[in-house]
Amino acid sequence: MSKKLHIKKGDTVIVNAGDDKGKQGRVLEVLIDKNRAIVEGVNMVSKHTKPNAKATQGGIIQKEAAIHISNLNVVDPASGKATRVGRKLNKENKLVRYSKKSGEELK
Repeated sequence: MSKKLHIKKGDTVIVNAGDDKGKQGRVLEVLIDKNRAIVEGVNMVSKHTKPNAKATQGGIIQKEAAIHISNLNVVDPASGKATRVGRKLNKENKLVRYSKKSGEELK
């Protein structure tokens, strides 16, 4: 059974700690086993690549590295600020995530 995290792929998140504190981005991938997420435009690293069939021009490329999910907060859709995430049953008896700040459902 996989554990539940407060962040999903496609969420807009804000970084609350580290070098990229205050930056916002969309979650591209969640690494459940490592408790990390890859966020668009956050925690950029330089990767040195050799020329190969796929990339005929080698060199240094900028790439997003994984960031620990404890350093991320979901952005509240109503206020645009960081919020905590809760879970509750909706009218159709489905478990949905909601913003603790505004009470609004998260998609």
